[in-house]
Amino acid sequence: MDTLPVITSVNYSCDETRRRLIQSLIRSGLRVMETFDLHDARLGLADCPCPHHGTAACDCQMIVLLIYANGASPVTLILHGNDGQTWFSLVNNPAQQAAPVVQVALEGALREITARQGL
Repeated sequence: MDTLPVITSVNYSCDETRRRLIQSLIRSGLRVMETFDLHDARLGLADCPCPHHGTAACDCQMIVLLIYANGASPVTLILHGNDGQTWFSLVNNPAQQAAPVVQVALEGALREITARQGL
């Protein structure tokens, strides 16, 4: 897969960011399905050291979400987090174009999340 551009980052853990993001997108009338969670994927591995920190006790996380709007193809959003920060990458290319309604709702959700960082 090609490297996706990071659209923004927030100073919350990946799990906290996922919770806040999904709540905001649902309030906007969208549906969200989680299709991958790195923590869940690593559960079956006895010895899986983190490539970022080199320890099994790290907080690295990657979550892949499919965001659905009525009448539009799903939009893929990837959250990658560690050290209490989360980065967002949106799949938006000719093969999988993000519906404008999803982009607008996503931008609003990200503004909402970043505005709360200062509280």
